[in-house]
Amino acid sequence: MNNKNKIFSQIKGKLVVSCQALPGEPLHSPYIMGRMAYAAYLGGAAGIRANGIEDIKEIKKTVDLPIIGIIKKVYEGSDVFITPTEKEIDLLYNEGVDIIAIDGTGRIRPDGKTIGQVFPKIREKYKDQIFMADCSTYEEGIEAYKLGFDCIGTTLNGYTKYTKGQTIPSLELIGGLVRDLDIPIIAEGGIWTTGDLKNVFNLGVHAAVIGSAITRPMEITKRFVTAIE
Repeated sequence: MNNKNKIFSQIKGKLVVSCQALPGEPLHSPYIMGRMAYAAYLGGAAGIRANGIEDIKEIKKTVDLPIIGIIKKVYEGSDVFITPTEKEIDLLYNEGVDIIAIDGTGRIRPDGKTIGQVFPKIREKYKDQIFMADCSTYEEGIEAYKLGFDCIGTTLNGYTKYTKGQTIPSLELIGGLVRDLDIPIIAEGGIWTTGDLKNVFNLGVHAAVIGSAITRPMEITKRFVTAIE
């Protein structure tokens, strides 16, 4: 079994937990993310999604699970912020992240190009790396597949300007990608309940990522407070 198949088999039918806290958020700290990842591991998570090299290094000390790594970085003039340039890919690759997730939308990147223009070069440079495309629409998922991504996430559905306001998780989007593509589809975004999780797995997704509903206590608290206001 090659490395790619091994990683995908480890998360097949399982839950990946996203352990992230941005600067300005109460839990922003590599140490805290390491403990969060360990708690997720004890709870049965089969993989971790993490942001930034410092957090990833700390998480690796606490758990031996496949890591989907990203680097969130805002560049002026571009809405693309999930692993937006080759600089961030280099950092993640050199850290030995199992899966590198990058923005797979059709939006213009910081270098003024589209994913269709930049990914062939990225694929050629990092031949042995598993790449995940964070997409927001069916068309973007199809494009990512044609470009040679190894797996597709529905991460950005509801978060791009042209999908904002859509109900997530979009079972129509997820189901369409699962039906029409023969690479792993990873459901991510808007999975708040066990019912949501069962629904996406019933569509045949390879794995699912949950972040806010597990690892962001401020957002979880807000949901409960809103319910009683």
